[in-house]
Amino acid sequence: MSNESETEVDEETADEEEQAEGLQKGDVVKLAYTARTVDGGQLVDTTDEAVAEEDGIDTEQQEFGPRTIVLGENHIFPDVEQDIYGKEVGDEGNVTVAAADAFGEYDEEEVRTVSKDKIPEDDRYPGAHVDIEGEHGHVETIIGGRARVDFNHPLAGEDVEYDYEILEEVTDREEKAQGIIQMMLDMELDVWFQTDTVEEEQLVESEDDEGEDEESEPEYETVEVEKETLYIEATPQLTMNQQWMMGKQQIAQQLTQLLDIDRIIVQEEIGGGGMGMPGMMGGMGGAGGADIEDALEDADVDAEEIVEEIEGAEE
Repeated sequence: MSNESETEVDEETADEEEQAEGLQKGDVVKLAYTARTVDGGQLVDTTDEAVAEEDGIDTEQQEFGPRTIVLGENHIFPDVEQDIYGKEVGDEGNVTVAAADAFGEYDEEEVRTVSKDKIPEDDRYPGAHVDIEGEHGHVETIIGGRARVDFNHPLAGEDVEYDYEILEEVTDREEKAQGIIQMMLDMELDVWFQTDTVEEEQLVESEDDEGEDEESEPEYETVEVEKETLYIEATPQLTMNQQWMMGKQQIAQQLTQLLDIDRIIVQEEIGGGGMGMPGMMGGMGGAGGADIEDALEDADVDAEEIVEEIEGAEE
């Protein structure tokens, strides 16, 4: 019995070691994939432009190509992610994701009647996609002053089949940063890493003396520390990006964690004269943010005077 137990333990250990040798949580990979509904074969998503064209998708409205994902960060359905763990570059897979784990089961209670006045006049027809009080749905029917709207996801109740291929494991830091930003914001940006030496105020720790006043103010000293920094080149497209405008702090936090850095600085070039105005975006590890107005105030610079000087130079 003892030998059998030892054999079972050895087999389990070998399985764990084999699993650990493949791709694991935190790895960054490039995937090619196509996802279709199991019932009907409706195209859900693909990285292949030719596949999209065959299904009548307007390929001019979006870009196609391998997708960069971070395993373990819910960038793809968990069932697909689990199938990738332990595999190697070049491996392929086929996974069926149940409706409940894909876009949810179809819920009849999510089909509701609303006043048609809540729907923009141009969208008052069956099949129109509408947003009503923060919920997205599509119009089923309009009768009189009432509309029947289905707030289920269009693919609710559908099992989804994924065919994928692991094309590459991304290890280069800049390529990894660009891939993650591309995934988050759907745009390519120039990035680079740099170790900066900056000054910080740190609390001076001292042993308490018996006669020391407990209410005395804490003492600070200025020290130099190194900060591993990701610089991102700002573009007009970035400043107008909806995801960026609504969630830059959350994006910064994710990037600092995934890339193991101290802070992020978004750098904008103004006027083409080589003058960069960096705007630091708060991240992890005590990397606080500062907007342009605060920076100008700290430097004792009048923003209105700068604007007047620029306008005068242009004239």
